[in-house]
Amino acid sequence: MMTANKINYINIGLMIVSCIVAFFIPFELFLFSYGVLGPLHYLTEIGWLHKKNYFTKGKYDFVFLTIACVILFYYTFYPSKDHLIVADLIAFSFFISIVFVFIKDMLYRIVLTVLTVLVVGVLNNFSDYFIWVGIFLPTIIHVFIFTWLFMLYGVMKERSFSGFLSIIVLIICAASFFIIQPSGLNYNVTPIVRDNYKMFNLLNFNLIHLFHMDSLTQITDIFERNSGFVIMRLVAFAYTYHYLNWFSKTSVIKWHQVPKKVLITTIVLWIGSVAVYMYDYNIGVRALFFLSFLHVFLEFPLNFTTVTGIGKELMSFGKAK
Repeated sequence: MMTANKINYINIGLMIVSCIVAFFIPFELFLFSYGVLGPLHYLTEIGWLHKKNYFTKGKYDFVFLTIACVILFYYTFYPSKDHLIVADLIAFSFFISIVFVFIKDMLYRIVLTVLTVLVVGVLNNFSDYFIWVGIFLPTIIHVFIFTWLFMLYGVMKERSFSGFLSIIVLIICAASFFIIQPSGLNYNVTPIVRDNYKMFNLLNFNLIHLFHMDSLTQITDIFERNSGFVIMRLVAFAYTYHYLNWFSKTSVIKWHQVPKKVLITTIVLWIGSVAVYMYDYNIGVRALFFLSFLHVFLEFPLNFTTVTGIGKELMSFGKAK
């Protein structure tokens, strides 16, 4: 079994490699990672979360998150006139996960569920609500912010130099895309890559506006402007390392320790998923949409468990002093 230090240094190496590749071929790297590494990550993490009872107090809490994801899937591909319902489902699942993690008493759960609905209703009045919740939360926040928090929590428990170095390197890699912006890279995004990436266009477009990097007039500018390349490097790096980080910690997380039938089924489903992506990438995105969002929804309780763990570690630091 590998030591924590070895895993941390492996992760630092994976970050640097992902960063370099993202710098030169960001769109291609993302499409590869999302189509090949992504499905295996969804399948293995959901199996691992199931063994952990999804880090919730109730035995069937995951059913409610799954139902919310089913409804989200319906409204994504059969959209109503009110597109905010997609953001509402994500926000409700996110906040109700707090209840699932900390509250066991049924009466309190019912009261807090009603309050959660009211909170979501209030959030509807904010102008950037859909962008932050409907676009950023299940994508860049999930793969970058929460990954960094997971790493931070692990490092705070280990209190090792290699661990602290890994979270610093992650920040440096992400910042490097904004600091180093060469104009003569001669990077052209081919028509097939543009077509395969079209379902993710809004993420890049809104990130560019979030960082006030450019005033884009049309969404296709993300494939032609330098600002589009900068943001794509960040997105490609974040997604690629998010997946690699999961697989690099197999010996620690032990997601592979499942019954043989489950492991074989997982591998078969993964191979089938990759085959669909190879046949038609856009069909693959649609076919795997539910699975990709399901793993995000089911991970919400873990997100809050991690934040709570960080808070406890910070308090222990204070007591130690």
